[in-house]
This record gives sequence, structure tokens and C-alpha cells, in this order.
Amino acid sequence: MEATSKIALITGSSRGLGKNMALTLARKGTDVIVIYRSKEQEANEVVSEIEAMGQKAIALQLDTSDVRSFDSFFSTLTTSLEDKWGRSTFDFLINNAGVGIHASFAETSADAFDELMNIHFKGVFFLTQKALPHIADQGRIINLSTGLARFTTPGYAAYAAMKGGIEVLSRYMAKELGGRGITVNVVAPGIIHTDFTKSSFDNRPGMEEQINSITALGRVGMPDDIGGVVAFLCSPEAGWVNAQRIEVSGGMNL
Repeated sequence: MEATSKIALITGSSRGLGKNMALTLARKGTDVIVIYRSKEQEANEVVSEIEAMGQKAIALQLDTSDVRSFDSFFSTLTTSLEDKWGRSTFDFLINNAGVGIHASFAETSADAFDELMNIHFKGVFFLTQKALPHIADQGRIINLSTGLARFTTPGYAAYAAMKGGIEVLSRYMAKELGGRGITVNVVAPGIIHTDFTKSSFDNRPGMEEQINSITALGRVGMPDDIGGVVAFLCSPEAGWVNAQRIEVSGGMNL
């Protein structure tokens, strides 16, 4: 009898790092639920790429900043799981969705703070809480943080503070969910070339060279540098890795 594939649900996986995670996991034999906020066509293209590898995939829409929509989302997810996989749970939750707002501490507005909070902290907190009945025992939760929670770059005070909160929250999740065999870990990328960071590189001449100079491996990261680490944390070999923050930055600011 053919082994049943594990299923990963990845927020923000129509593009950037989330897309890379989805494709990397699929290449390693995992089915994927692609979650997108607005880029439906891109999400469907990711699904097609995954299906071309021989894995199952679906795309579902969700605004992770709107906690009021979560009950409806999980109702849709339950139906989708039954229809596509004949089961009621998935195995890996990867909280990747995010936005970048660059502003100094002195100039950060309350609206920008709330947007960052709703997506990067409140949304992750309550989406994961609502997901618990739908995550299989022995499952995995991976929360995305940032190198900026360890080192300091002016302009990211609110964003980095939210991610610092996620790192603490992840340890509490690991402690409280350990009885179900669910591991919870944090992946903290450094600066990566994606559409998320493109405007920063385009608008700040010399930024890439400056980052190269403070990175031990001498270059800016690429999406492929991240997806494999997430896939490893979802693998059987990573079953004893729990409550850890893994920075994937090439050695920035050492």
C-alpha cells in the first residue's frame, strides 16, 4: 500500500519565501495547501507546479490579519481536506504570511503598527489556536521570524518587536503542545532577495554591497536558502528539534 503524503498548510505561499517553501516541500513528497490573500492567479500557478511534481495541492484564500474570518476559513478547509484527501487534519502549519513596513520608531503610525500586529502577531496567535483541532498529533508548527529580532537595523522597530513576540510565543506553544507530540520551531531569515525586499534594494543604492560586507558568507540570501530549512524541520530527522530559533542569514552581524 502506497504511503500517504503529509500535508503542509503554508500562509503567504503564492509568492516569495512561502512559494519556495511550498515547492521545496512538494519536491520532497509533501502535499500542500497554498494560502494566499489576494494573488489568486499566482497561487493557482503554484498549485499547478506542485501537481506537476506528482503531489496534491489546493489554493485557499485567507486574510490572516482578519481573525473574524478564521471560523469560516476552517469550515472551508475541513470540506477541502475531506474532498481532496479523505481526512480531517493536516500535518504541518507554516506561519509565513507577512508585510514589510519600513519606518523609524519616531515616525511609526498607529495604523502601521496595527497592520503589523494583526498580521505578524495577532493573526499568527489566533490562526494557530483555531488550527489546533485540525493539526494531526505528531505534527509540526513553524513560525517565521527575522534576523532583525537579534540584530538591530533602524527602521524596523515595530516589525522586529512583533517577531520577537513570535519567538517567545513559539516557546510557549512548544511547551503546551508537547503532549500531542507537536513540535514548534522558529525560522529567522536574514535579508533575502524576494519581491518583499525588492523596493528596498531598488531604492537604496549600495544596500546589497553593505549587506554582503556584514555577512560571513558574503552575499544576500535567496529563497532557496530558506525553503530547505523549513522542509528539514518538517522531516522525520527533525523530530527532536523543538522550541528552537534557527537563524538562516548566512552569518549576518556576527
